[in-house]
Order: sequence, then structure tokens, then C-alpha cells
Amino acid sequence: MSLWGGRFDEAPDEALWRFTVSHADRRMLADDLRGSVAHVRMLGRQGILPAAEVDAILAGLEAIQAEAQAGAFVFLPTDEDLHSAVERRLGEIVGEAAGRLHTGRSRNDQVCLDLRLYLRRAGGERIAQLRAFAALLADQAEAAGDRLAACYTHLQQAQAIPFAHHLLAYAWMLLRDADRFADALARMNVSPLGAGAAAGSSLPLDPAATAAELGFAGAFQNSLDAVADRDFAAEYAFCCAQTMTHLSRLAEELVLWATTEFGWASYADAFTTGSSALPQKKNPDIAELARGRTARVTGQLVTLLGIQKGLPLAYNRDLQEDKEALFDADDCLSGALDALGGMLATADFHPPPPSPWTVALDLAEILVARGLPFRQAHHAVGQLVRRLQADGRTPADLSAAELAAAHPLYQVADAARLDPATSVAARRVPGGASMDAVRAQIGRLRSILAEAPPPTKAPPRSEVP
Repeated sequence: MSLWGGRFDEAPDEALWRFTVSHADRRMLADDLRGSVAHVRMLGRQGILPAAEVDAILAGLEAIQAEAQAGAFVFLPTDEDLHSAVERRLGEIVGEAAGRLHTGRSRNDQVCLDLRLYLRRAGGERIAQLRAFAALLADQAEAAGDRLAACYTHLQQAQAIPFAHHLLAYAWMLLRDADRFADALARMNVSPLGAGAAAGSSLPLDPAATAAELGFAGAFQNSLDAVADRDFAAEYAFCCAQTMTHLSRLAEELVLWATTEFGWASYADAFTTGSSALPQKKNPDIAELARGRTARVTGQLVTLLGIQKGLPLAYNRDLQEDKEALFDADDCLSGALDALGGMLATADFHPPPPSPWTVALDLAEILVARGLPFRQAHHAVGQLVRRLQADGRTPADLSAAELAAAHPLYQVADAARLDPATSVAARRVPGGASMDAVRAQIGRLRSILAEAPPPTKAPPRSEVP
């Protein structure tokens, strides 16, 4: 069924039908029905449709909603899209009155409405997933206790830190991602319904009323913008891509940590796979696929930006292509959060102690604290490092007397700072890598996660009527 055949003498060619029909919008069935209910109620209140027809249409839509919830709604090959499928089924239920469903509405504002309603639901689910993942990282950080590990720069051991500090870094990343989703949802929380095909309608529609009924913070300000805008879709895809990028960085480390060379982590059998040829293998495929799908999500963001580039106002059929890219990006993120979350929850982390060389900066800062310019302190410790390496030794091999003799400002008691654990304990910077700071981080995370998620219903002032 198509909604536009009146001015045509010929039926659509099969090639046209195959090329132009998309089934990607079918997942928005519940949103389409919700928007239709609000639209029909408004038509009744405005006296555009008689009460009897409003009641009949609403009863039919309610019946379709019941079918959708039961998974019994049937799409036919002849349905051009979601909207035509609903109108076709409504006609089967209520007869001729179904033809009034589209009064004062176009597929242009309708699909934009459906997409905003869908993303509002999906975005809320992603925020919940992200907060749960951050809580999981806090749990693992707490379980790590005072276990130390090396942190890295340039993939070379840099300083000793509590392993918990490393895990918590990802928790803060994902909380920022959750905030980004909330910000994006607030901006998209504007109803386009009433904009029609491009320029609104001569019928006495009430866009503000349908916006309020659907839980939007306001209605559109410009009908052309309302039907042509997809920046909200691109912004949502960016949120997906940025979050996947953070997950990909975590995934890369989960892969590295499971190698024999690193030996930092072991993963449950239920969240790993084997090799068809190598019986000894236990592969972190979830992490590898999360890494790979990040590229896919990034590509979908580029697709959404490319679709919009160069489009004249208002609606163009190019915009039909937004849904496959957007839904795929969202699906990839949702799946990655679920799978990586399971892998992380069942992981056993056992990083080896950090290298004795991770105290080098501490040795320089001892000298700085006693008045030596940092550049000179850095040079003095560098010379000490060179001598130790030439002898095949590390700072752990230094005696107190040797350290005191290495520079006039060193004291015998400074030998205690040669232990990575003492190095960690000496750091007092808030947010830094001492155990006290890590415990404070966990407490702050718990407090944030105990609060309600950030609001998503306050669009910028410029978009509110």
C-alpha cells in the first residue's frame, strides 16, 4: 500500500518498489502508534474530525497497539513503509474512517516525530546501561583493593598506581558519555508534528497540544527545519561513536591483559571463545569485536553527516537512509555494553607488581621539594638511571647509603621512597593515584550513581515556544 497513488496512471514498477521501499522503520511501530493517537485526539479537540470518527480511529489504533505488544502485527510486502502499514491495518479494522488518520499530517513530520520518540526511549536505555557499566567498574575497583600495577605512557611503564585507579578512569569516561546522551536527548525533545510536508497546514492544528501530550518540552519553531533536520540523529550517533571509542580503548586493554606476555587478567569461559585449530586457546572475542564495531559505528556517524550534506530544504528522500545507519550504531553500542559488561563482571584481574623503575619521578620530586629546579633534578635522576642500567641494576638494588651519595640533597631516609607502594602513598593530589584518592573516587562515583539520571526534557530556550 502506498499513500500517494492518486495522480498516477501506472502502478509502481517493481524496480522502483525494490529500490525505494525500506523496512528499517518497522521497529518504530510503537512510536508511530503513540504519535497517531496524540494526533487524532488533537484533531478531535480542534473540531477537525467528528467525535464518532475520532472514537473509531482511536479504538482501531488501540487494537493495533495490542497486536504490536503481542508481536502479532503483520507487515505485508505491499506496505511501502511503517506509516502505510498502520493505515492499511487501521482500514481493515475500522473501514473508511482510517482515511482520516493522515489529516493535517505528512509522512515528513510523522517520521521525524517517530524517530525522536524512538531515540528518546533508546537514549534513556543507553544512559541506564552506561551508569550500570560505571557501577560495575566501581565494583571491580573496590574488589582490587590495594593491589598495585604500572600505568603506562607510550606503552612503557611510567608510574606505580593502584590498579583500581586504572579501572576508575573508564568509569568517569562512561559517565561523561551518559551526560552526552542526556544533553542530546534534551536538544531533540522538540515535537515536529504539525509541520506537515514542509510549510504547515491551513487546518487549525494545535502543535503545542500534541507536543505536551507526547511529553515534549515544546513544538517546532520553523516548519522547514522541523522536517529537514537530522542533526539530532547525527548527534545521537556521535554519542554512540564516542562511547564506543571509550569501550574500544577498554577492549584493547582487556585483550592485552589476557596475553601471556601481560598476564594481567583471566576471563570466564562463558565470555570467551576457543579456536577451531588450536586447542589451548581462550580468546577474548567480545573485546575484539567491540573494537571492530567501533569502526562500524564511526562509519555510521559519517554516513549520517554525509546524507545531510548538500540537501536543499526541506525534505528529500535521501533522509530515508538515516534510520539504518542510526539504528545500527545504537544496536552496536547496546550490544557492546551488555557483552563487555558480562566479560568485565566475571573477570579476574591479577596484574604483576610494577617495575622498580616506576619510582624515578619520585626520586626527582624529592630533589625538587628540597629546592632543586625540576630540570636539574630530572637530569640528576637520569644520570642515576643510566649508571644503574649499565650495571644491570634497578632502583630496588640501591642501598640507603648509595642513594644518599647519588646527590647532595638526598638523605638516607629517602631509601624508603624506592618502594612503589611508598611512592603511591606519597601522592596527595586530589583525583591522583594514592589509595586515599582512589577510595574518595569510589565514594564520589557511588554518590553520583545513587542520584537520579540527569534530566533530558529541557531543550535550549531558543527552541521552546
